[in-house]
Amino acid sequence: MQYFGKVPIDRVRIMGVINVSPESFYKKSVKVSAKEIAKTASEIEEHGADFIDIGAMSTAPYLKTVVSQEKEIERIKMAVKAAKDASSLPISVDTPRAATADVALNHGAAIVNDVTGLKFDPEMGKTVHDNDASVILCAYEKNTVSGDAVRTTIAALRKSVKIAKNANIGSNKIAIDPAIGFFRRKGNNPFFTRIRGTKWFDRDLTLINKLKHLQVLRKPICVSVSRKSFIGKILNLDNPEDRLLGSITAEAACVLNGADIIRTHNVYETMHAVRIAETLLKYNH
Repeated sequence: MQYFGKVPIDRVRIMGVINVSPESFYKKSVKVSAKEIAKTASEIEEHGADFIDIGAMSTAPYLKTVVSQEKEIERIKMAVKAAKDASSLPISVDTPRAATADVALNHGAAIVNDVTGLKFDPEMGKTVHDNDASVILCAYEKNTVSGDAVRTTIAALRKSVKIAKNANIGSNKIAIDPAIGFFRRKGNNPFFTRIRGTKWFDRDLTLINKLKHLQVLRKPICVSVSRKSFIGKILNLDNPEDRLLGSITAEAACVLNGADIIRTHNVYETMHAVRIAETLLKYNH
């Protein structure tokens, strides 16, 4: 059986999102006061999630949302403390910056969710190791990539796993993420992978359909599709607030295609969809 940190991957696990960055693309996920964060963390646990993921800076490629490291740290310190006081779930910090991760880990977080797979900040691997933390490695390349979407994603993840190994991060402390929505032809921050020859929409749908190919890396597969752009494109819905039904449908498909952890803004609804998909899988043998 695989583990992610101390959590066995004996069933599909759910990671509930709290954003403390007003710039985030889905405004209803934003909680800026300690009281709001504590209430949301408590609800995420009550609805059956296994982890809480807190982000203090949006990294959506198509938005201009980069904030200073000082602002990100100020936000994350308050948010992790509030969530930790209100919930017993392991807390993940969504950041590509080692200094931010270090502060969060020292205030009670246990996981780093790095959208750049330890490749943006050269200190991140050491920070994860020194704090005895777990890490979610998202597919990311600093250079432009082209060619087969699955092959390039596996290659990017393999490099991140090697960085983690070189930083002496334990094998059972690593999960991988195909970075749905983060492979684009252009963007407004350094936290996405620039692609050539493939449209972002085609790339995202290909990866969702072929998640099982990532099992070659022998790590739990975390997928975040909640309210993302491909859902809006399929359903012609510009507002992320209108993408709930599309999200839970896509999340169920991810489970059927091999996902081990689903990161979502909608824990209650997602839990229902995931449990149905997971049960159907058991009857597919």
